[in-house]
Amino acid sequence: MSTATDELGRDFWTWRASEQPRSLDDIPRITRPAGWLPRWSAADVQGYRAAVAGFDARLRDLPPAADRAEIVDRRLIASALARVRWELDAIPAWQTQPAFYTDQTIGAVFDLLLPPEPDDARIARVADLLEHTPSVLADARANLADCAVAEFGRVAVEQLADIETQLNAAMTALAARAGNDRAGTELAGRLTAAAAVAGAALGSFRDWVAGSVASWRPAVPAGRDVLQWFLTEVALLPLTPEEILAIGRAELDRAVTLELLERNRNRYSRAEGSTPERNPVPQRDPVAQSKAERGAELAVRRFYVERGILGQPDTLRHYRNMPLPDYLAPVRWLGVTDDLTDPDRVDQDGVSYVPSFPGPMPYFYAANAQDPRAGIVHEGAHYQQLAMSFRHPRPLRRHYYDSTVNEGIAFYNEELMLASGLFDDAPRTREIMYNFMRLRALRVVVDIQLALGELNIDEAGAYLQRVVPMDEETAREEAAFFAAAPGHAFTYQVGKSQILRLLADCATAEGTEFDLQRFHDRLWLEGNLPLSLQRWELLDDDGDLRRVGELAGDRA
Repeated sequence: MSTATDELGRDFWTWRASEQPRSLDDIPRITRPAGWLPRWSAADVQGYRAAVAGFDARLRDLPPAADRAEIVDRRLIASALARVRWELDAIPAWQTQPAFYTDQTIGAVFDLLLPPEPDDARIARVADLLEHTPSVLADARANLADCAVAEFGRVAVEQLADIETQLNAAMTALAARAGNDRAGTELAGRLTAAAAVAGAALGSFRDWVAGSVASWRPAVPAGRDVLQWFLTEVALLPLTPEEILAIGRAELDRAVTLELLERNRNRYSRAEGSTPERNPVPQRDPVAQSKAERGAELAVRRFYVERGILGQPDTLRHYRNMPLPDYLAPVRWLGVTDDLTDPDRVDQDGVSYVPSFPGPMPYFYAANAQDPRAGIVHEGAHYQQLAMSFRHPRPLRRHYYDSTVNEGIAFYNEELMLASGLFDDAPRTREIMYNFMRLRALRVVVDIQLALGELNIDEAGAYLQRVVPMDEETAREEAAFFAAAPGHAFTYQVGKSQILRLLADCATAEGTEFDLQRFHDRLWLEGNLPLSLQRWELLDDDGDLRRVGELAGDRA
């Protein structure tokens, strides 16, 4: 039976589907209503603020909750409302970051094209978005005029350097997918015309940014108080920035040591000839890699079941690699090239697209080329967690609130599968897994120090490139993203640390009755629920929530 909480949540998420800004991240992607267009005028923003105030009032006026599950759902609504305030006012990218409008224009097009095999209806929606691009960019100039940040301006100029050519190539390839009848021919013509209009508008916007950036203010760190507000109000984390930084530094020491020990182990094993490498040569061909991944994904799923780690319901579809389509290739820099489906498409496979690289491969692509299981145990874990959570019997738990639990599960799954023996046949992949640990720990340090003003973007990129180590392109992209979106990069490590603590406490409390698969099945199902709330439901332990309240009180 629907409750007042359910009704409020349904109304909020219906509204959020129209308001939520598009971002580079793949986890928060959302199903848009029919005919949706991004709207970011000053008047639109004022309307968004008024809507949040209205939802806040409705949440405060709800009658007492019937049970703990409903109280938890209300905390989720409060977290979602806090995230909107974070986006609009705490870290107002719509006023400070020109790339925000890249996301709201061609970024929205990119997301629309991620599900495989676009049909004429979807191509027409792409044309709608492209035709709307000049309007969005006109609002962008007004919004950025007094508040834009120079460092973010330079990033946007670099990103859009060749946008006219890229967009034309992408949309020309897409136009070839339109139907062969008269209507399809007309649609193809409309699309290429819309691409020319959008490309010209984006090029003009780039040139405006380039001509204005010298007068824009330098970046100002988010600051400790703003970050602490995010931790307590959005993420429901019982931690201070300093405590998170300490976690990152301790885990960095651990990751460096484990990677060193693994390399030493493999050096002597190779010398003895006792451990032949499963995949001695990276697979660079996208078609061959996709074929190899298909078999590897089935093997990973069997491993979950045979080792009693995680259930694999018959309703759960598959996580696939596919060669990157020609209409996405020119603009693949616009986001993570995968489709993790959504609550309306749980009967479809998740897809991660594999580009072709004539030269050196970027960090994560190189890892997947070495062994597709490296991606299966992280991005594939995202797909499975979301597919399970999308089916949650409580509708409010089907939505994204904060990355800590989602990224925490995927990162935890990497070490879970490593420790369980999945990579016993692949010494090089084990080294990669430990290097992933090093990267995720470094992200904590970079995220917190950027937010506190102890690093700038260039220093953060150089630090990642040197210490992971990783290629310069990936390091620069990561540093710029983390500076633009504080509070995201640490989520992998912090979420994993919370899961390990929850697992240990559950195993201790249940003793011989503890069931590892049951624990994981619940964790994946509740994978959108902050872990402080999971702890309260699972262990009747509200200690983390009380600490969240104390930290919020200290900040006030």
